[in-house]
Amino acid sequence: MSELRPYRLSDEQVELRDAVRTVARERIAPRAAEVDRLAEFPWDNKELLASQDILALPFPERYGGLGADLLTVCLAIEALSAACATTGLILAVHELASLPIISKGSDEQRQRWLPDLAAGRTLISFAITESGAGSDAGSIAMRATRDGDDYVLDGAKRFITEGSVADLVVVFAVSDPGAKRHRNLSCFVVETNRPGFSVGRLEHKMGIRGSPTAELLFDAVRVPAANRIGAEGEGFAIAMSTFERSRPGIAAQAVGIAQGALEFAAHYATERIQFGKPIAELQMVQALLADMDASTEAARQLLYAACAAIEAGDGDAARWAAVCKLVAGDAAMRVTTDAVQVLGGYGYLGEFPVERMMRDAKITQLYEGTQQIQRLVVARSLLARS
Repeated sequence: MSELRPYRLSDEQVELRDAVRTVARERIAPRAAEVDRLAEFPWDNKELLASQDILALPFPERYGGLGADLLTVCLAIEALSAACATTGLILAVHELASLPIISKGSDEQRQRWLPDLAAGRTLISFAITESGAGSDAGSIAMRATRDGDDYVLDGAKRFITEGSVADLVVVFAVSDPGAKRHRNLSCFVVETNRPGFSVGRLEHKMGIRGSPTAELLFDAVRVPAANRIGAEGEGFAIAMSTFERSRPGIAAQAVGIAQGALEFAAHYATERIQFGKPIAELQMVQALLADMDASTEAARQLLYAACAAIEAGDGDAARWAAVCKLVAGDAAMRVTTDAVQVLGGYGYLGEFPVERMMRDAKITQLYEGTQQIQRLVVARSLLARS
C-alpha cells in the first residue's frame, strides 16, 4: 500500500479556489452553452484566464509564473470545469504540454518559451497520439531524421487537443529506428509557423466541443536540434513522467464536471414539483443525489491525496496519477448520468447543462490514457509490491 501523504488546503489555496470559482460562475458559466453549440475555441475565455494569471499557475516564478504546486493547479482546473469543461481544459492542456519543458528543458529552452506561456501570450499543445499509436505509444511512426544541426520531422499526429490553435507543439517522434522499443523516441518543441507544418482535419466530437481536436501534419518540417527536449531516446520516459503530473489535471476536470452536475441537479430538485411537492422530497431522488455527492467527494479527496503524494516525490507517483484519474473519470460519468436522471426528460434536452456535462464527462475516461490503461498501471504497481 502506498503511503498516504496528509494534506490540508492552505488559506492561500482556499482563497485562490474561491476566486477562480467566482470567475467561473460569473464570467465563464454564462458562455458555456454557446461555446458548446458553436464548437469554436473560446478565445475570450483564454484571454480571461491569462488576464487573471490563471494560466501562470503551473510555471516557476523566475519565468513569470506563480509557481503553484500540483494541488493548486488542480483546484483551479476543478473550479473552471464545474462551469465549462472546455475552459478547464485550456489550463489542463497548458500545464500538460509545458511540463516537458519545465521538468526536462535546459535553462535556455525555459527562458525562450516559458515567459510567453506563463503570460498566456502563446499556447502549447502535446502531440504524442497517432492514428495507429494511441494507448500503445511505443508504436509511434513519425520520424525525426537528423540533418546537421536540424531534425527533419515527417508524419502525422491525431486527436491532438488544441493542436489547431497552439503556437507551440511538443512532438514525440522516432529518432533512432534501430533502437529498442521505448528507447527510440525523442521529444521536440515545434513552432507551428514552421514550413511544412499544417493542420489536417478537425474532429467532430461528442463533448468538449469548444476545444478543437486536430490532426497535425508534418511534411519535412525542419526543427533545430536546440528544440529537442532532453537527450535522444529519452522521449518515451519524458512522456511517461509527464503523465504522472498531468493525469491529476484530468481527474480535476472530471471532479469539476461532476460537481457542476451535482449542484444543478440538487437545485433543480428543489424547484421541480411532482405529486404536489418538490421532487427533492422524494426518497428515490434523495438517494440519487446522495450517491452523486458521495461519488464526487470520494473522487475529490483521492485527487487531493494523489496531488500531495506526487508533489512530495512519492516513488509510486504513476500509480497515484492513474488511480485518481480512474476513480474521478468513472465518477464523472456516473454522476452526470444520474444528474440527467434527476431531471428526467428535461435532462435529455440541450436546454439544461447536465446534457452537455454528461457528454463532456465521457472524454475523461478516454484521453491521457483510457480507464483500461489506468487499471493496468495500478495493477502493475500492486503486483510489483506483492
